[in-house]
Amino acid sequence: MAQQTTAVYFDSPGSENTEQVLELAKTRARELGIRSIVIASTTGNTGVKAAQEFKGYRVVVVTHTTGFKAPGTQELTQDNRQRIEKLGATIFTGAHAFGGISHAVRKTFSTHVLGDFIANTLRIFGQGLKVAVEITLMAADAGLIDIGEDVIAIGGTVSGADTAIVLKPAHAHDAFSLRIKEIICKPKL
Repeated sequence: MAQQTTAVYFDSPGSENTEQVLELAKTRARELGIRSIVIASTTGNTGVKAAQEFKGYRVVVVTHTTGFKAPGTQELTQDNRQRIEKLGATIFTGAHAFGGISHAVRKTFSTHVLGDFIANTLRIFGQGLKVAVEITLMAADAGLIDIGEDVIAIGGTVSGADTAIVLKPAHAHDAFSLRIKEIICKPKL
């Protein structure tokens, strides 16, 4: 049996797609009965928008690690942190599933490691798709989503959101069990 769905392809990546991504993701969440949304947000602007759009859902906002941009700094603003939490969403900050210690190996020894290959392979489909997969692994490892339930993951390219997918989550140590089930939207590359 086949099922037909519609995917939306944006002319370009970037934050100008954020509102439409959130609307498309919410429509698909309703259609499929999905209650968990995982979204990437660096400064928290996109996280606030998602927490507002998905009020009543389980929303997990995944941030950059502290020190990602500069030692000891967190890019998520305090104001946005408070707004996201007040809206009932959860914030997760932790090592990137494809990075973590791999970044140190690359930086120190000028060589690529396994996480780089996986991340770059996913980037063939777009940066936002790579981000959506990675943050889902991170949220699963933190116990913030149920790996037995499909989720919608939302990522972007540089800032904002431009990609949304439906997937079956997995923990990072079992990453090849993760399944991308649908592409809701993404930029044409």
